[in-house]
Amino acid sequence: MTETPTRPERARPRRARLDWLDLVSLGVLAAGLLCWATGALPTGDALASLERIAPLVLFLGTVMVMVAIVQASQLFDVAALGLARLARGSHAALFACCFVLAALTTTFLNLDTTIVLLTPVMLALAAATRAPALALAMTTVWLANTASLLLPVSNLTNLLAADRIGLDPLGFAARMWAPQLAVLAVTALCLWLGFWRRRHRERDRYTVPAEPAPIADRRLFWTAAAVCAGFVLAVVAEVPIQVVSTAAAAVLVAHCVRRRRDLLSWHLIPWRLLVLTAGLFLVVPALMRHGGGDLVSALAGTGAGDAGVFRAGLAGAGLSNLVNNLPAYAAVESVIPSGNPDALLGVLIGANVGPLVLPWASMATLLWFDLVTGRRPGVPADQRLRVPLGRFVASGAVLAAAAVTAGLAALVWL
Repeated sequence: MTETPTRPERARPRRARLDWLDLVSLGVLAAGLLCWATGALPTGDALASLERIAPLVLFLGTVMVMVAIVQASQLFDVAALGLARLARGSHAALFACCFVLAALTTTFLNLDTTIVLLTPVMLALAAATRAPALALAMTTVWLANTASLLLPVSNLTNLLAADRIGLDPLGFAARMWAPQLAVLAVTALCLWLGFWRRRHRERDRYTVPAEPAPIADRRLFWTAAAVCAGFVLAVVAEVPIQVVSTAAAAVLVAHCVRRRRDLLSWHLIPWRLLVLTAGLFLVVPALMRHGGGDLVSALAGTGAGDAGVFRAGLAGAGLSNLVNNLPAYAAVESVIPSGNPDALLGVLIGANVGPLVLPWASMATLLWFDLVTGRRPGVPADQRLRVPLGRFVASGAVLAAAAVTAGLAALVWL
């Protein structure tokens, strides 16, 4: 007889409370709609901006559905067990394994894949081993941003820069390998000192789980495994990521409709991400039309000379933390004269590595916040993380300043 998986009873939904980031998201959307309604942002520009981010919104909405269902399949728990056994109880070895895995995933797939696939693994790893959860989570979000310089595929902003400068993947890597190594070295140092060293953990060694927990629903497990494998292969094949995430979510939702309807809920939809993304891409174009362009030009300069490269890169980093790195990169890029590739690459370093301070500085960081807070139904309590905002901002500011400076120095001098 075929074993029928146990279906947990659906708990009575609790009324969700809006937290500070929810309120910020709603406020940004309200401001964007107000700009549109009052004519501060003409309808044509508003529609063009929303059309530009439609693939991003589709990706954000569908990938969170995918992750929630995969998390319920216990696939991430099994992956976490393998990682825990590989490092054999040593925090230093675990740090090295997690660092290398996150850096390689970001470089050869992209930063969003790192957030989507590795964040739940890190949280499951912390729950199973009592390794420091915040250290594991910060390793993922920091490297998703700082390891995204080497190849055009690593980050959407890289594709924009490579297209404007006219570099193929090998040419792009030839210009960015030194900045990438410098940034990774600074990231490793900041992660170890800020989150991994002995003072930040309870024990000298973490607990290595002896056996994995029994798989409650094997069909869901193997379906999720196949979907994740297909997700990675499709990303490697350069299928548009929003198409990949939509197909993955559709397969998993179809499976749940047939066998696990208890996993389906409107709470799977990441409304905060979608609202904030739409709001940002209405507010920023309106600001650029009403004095913002002149301000960006004054901050970034023309990018002439080594000092100009530093100035453009630091402007990109600062603006990314204020308004999100995608519109910030586009804004700074637009004021850099043609024929100045070093300045454009400097802006790219600032826009990729710099958005580590505020939660909305990059879409990858926003996605990470939604994953680690575990606001979706079915996420175990021991796999939810409260992120101290003050510590997140302070440590991110230190890393952003040091890593952007190191990356720009390597770009200019090597």
